[in-house]
Amino acid sequence: MRKFLVVLDDSRECLNAMRYAAMRAANTGGGVEILSIIPPEEFNHWIGVGDIMRAEARERIEAHFEVFAKWMRDRQGVDPHLVIREGEPVPELLSQIRQDPDIGVLVLGASTGKGGPGPLVTQLTKNSGALPVPVTIVPGSLSKEQLDAIT
Repeated sequence: MRKFLVVLDDSRECLNAMRYAAMRAANTGGGVEILSIIPPEEFNHWIGVGDIMRAEARERIEAHFEVFAKWMRDRQGVDPHLVIREGEPVPELLSQIRQDPDIGVLVLGASTGKGGPGPLVTQLTKNSGALPVPVTIVPGSLSKEQLDAIT
């Protein structure tokens, strides 16, 4: 089964990427894998404090995931899988793609704000020719109706 890999973060454009991935998976008989990456700088504290912060970050990610997972199950009939990794975002994302041969497409949400499309989109598009899978970039400004029409 081909899986759509989508990144879960705190950005607004993440919502459209999640919707797109779920709708495409539902329409093509694929699956969805949701990847959340905890950056290492969050744990540069004493060991005990870092462990507590790591556990809290995981709890926050799992709660956020459950919101998307419920929508995907209820509305699209897709049961997503969550993967949490720790490290620098781009290397961890590429490592996940290389380790899971069922991933067929990477889906990223792009911001429409002044800061550009976002750090992942910016970094990955610079080297898009060397990526192991195709990348779909979903504009954060698309409406639900537009997403439905293109999926």
